[in-house]
Amino acid sequence: MTSLGRILRGEGSITRPAFLLAGLGLVVLKQGLDVTLAATVFHRGWKAFNYWFPFDRVVALDSLSGRNVAFLLALVALALPFIWIGVCLTLARLRDAAMPAWLVVFFFIPVCNALFFVFLCCAPTAKLAAEPHPEVAGRVRWIEFGIPRSAVGSAFAGAMLTLIVGLGLAWFSVNVLTSYGWGLFVGVPFAMGFVSVLIYCYHAPRTLLSCLGVACLSPLLLGLALLAYAMEGLICLLMAAPLALILAGMGGAFAYFLQYWRRQSAAAPAMMGALLLALPLGMTLERWAGPQPPVFAVTTSVEVDAPPEVVWPNVIAFAELPPPRELLFRAGIAYPLRAEITGTGPGAVRHCVFSTGSFVEPIQVWDAPRLLKFSVDSNPPPLEEWTPYERVAPPHLRGFLVSQGGQFRLAPLPGGRTLLEGTTWYRHTMWPASYWRLWSDYLIHQIHLRVLRYIAARSTAQR
Repeated sequence: MTSLGRILRGEGSITRPAFLLAGLGLVVLKQGLDVTLAATVFHRGWKAFNYWFPFDRVVALDSLSGRNVAFLLALVALALPFIWIGVCLTLARLRDAAMPAWLVVFFFIPVCNALFFVFLCCAPTAKLAAEPHPEVAGRVRWIEFGIPRSAVGSAFAGAMLTLIVGLGLAWFSVNVLTSYGWGLFVGVPFAMGFVSVLIYCYHAPRTLLSCLGVACLSPLLLGLALLAYAMEGLICLLMAAPLALILAGMGGAFAYFLQYWRRQSAAAPAMMGALLLALPLGMTLERWAGPQPPVFAVTTSVEVDAPPEVVWPNVIAFAELPPPRELLFRAGIAYPLRAEITGTGPGAVRHCVFSTGSFVEPIQVWDAPRLLKFSVDSNPPPLEEWTPYERVAPPHLRGFLVSQGGQFRLAPLPGGRTLLEGTTWYRHTMWPASYWRLWSDYLIHQIHLRVLRYIAARSTAQR
């Protein structure tokens, strides 16, 4: 192994054990320094998942206070030497394994860099890979015996193996950990694409297009299996599909480029084994860390051809809405039916009845006819799943998408008209939060539109 000085100058190589120890040591040291900086200088807590959400929620940079900006700049300054050391160590490990230096780009991709670290810890030294130990050679021959040599056979073997493993990991995450996190939605599809293509390319080089097809086949089969075994419904599987297919394709593309590395076959069993063992461990650590879900806000507005005094009574309560015409709601997404209220003023309780149950909404601000603001004490399920069975009840239907409060704001416009604005504050514990927010924001916006348009039509008719 080369000295640390030469490695930091961009020279030499580093073996697997040394790379593993150096990487883990740097992670522990960096985490310790960040926790110390946050606690002693800025008097705030710091957890591992704050690297994605430094302020426990999604915020715009231009809305940060001066103290928060200083905190971010301090974190960046502290991270710079670690980034330099990490890049140098990664390049040294790539040289040791005789792999192309451009793979260092995976060091900068969130989540993928953790999987890339596991991969580099498994990739053998070039000299050892060229002349494998007899015991290693025997294990490789056993793998060769189990993987068909034909393109169709190896594709089938890769898809079936990753299907079985993916199904087990999904069950472990959902039913044991009760977690819908990065491990499930990012780690599993990436690993399925990577491992399936690694198997597919084991005996002979394959085309990029065929590798991407094999990589995407695995999560598609997993989705069908989850549907068949009543673990999930069709709606949520369709929502997860774009993210899963993109990540599986990334994993497959990574494995495709590795097929031109002449030592890929010798390293394949170790890479597959380490990756598939690392996933449940990562899921468990993620569940234990308990990242704080960010709070999101969705605001929708319509213009009403009636003054605020006419609109207000229709805001606090409204009669039965007509059946929905939107395909979204007819497919099973929960939709509002009516709103009822008990009492008046702050302390009154509003019930917004949905197709799946009722939101219980204690009134916090009653400023007629300008503002009605409320908290939410009870949330019904967000949807009724499409399923070939009578009913499925995955855990995410209860407590994973939670409305925390809402408000209706009425602003007078010229000509006796009103700007009616509805806002919902909510959180969800499904990760990556930014991906699932795309879906939840859209669904809540459509729910807003159904209510606001009805209020607008009814108020206009009463003018």
